[in-house]
Amino acid sequence: MTLKELQIGDLASITGFATGTRSYRHRLLTMGLTPGTQIKVTRFAPLGDPMEIEVRGYSLSLRRDEAAALHVKLVDAITA
Repeated sequence: MTLKELQIGDLASITGFATGTRSYRHRLLTMGLTPGTQIKVTRFAPLGDPMEIEVRGYSLSLRRDEAAALHVKLVDAITA
């Protein structure tokens, strides 16, 4: 599953990156989007792009094609 597929309010943990995103992966890593990091989808722009996520205590906006580069797994809100 990719970050692009999540809905508002979903909690997820980053599991890795899509293949072919080597240069973009470095940029994501420097923004704190590392494997194991928990994220929450907070909102989408009116036309659905970009999306805003909460990660490590700050808000970050990503275009949906950028979000497709992040592989995630859903996290149960009770165990988060």
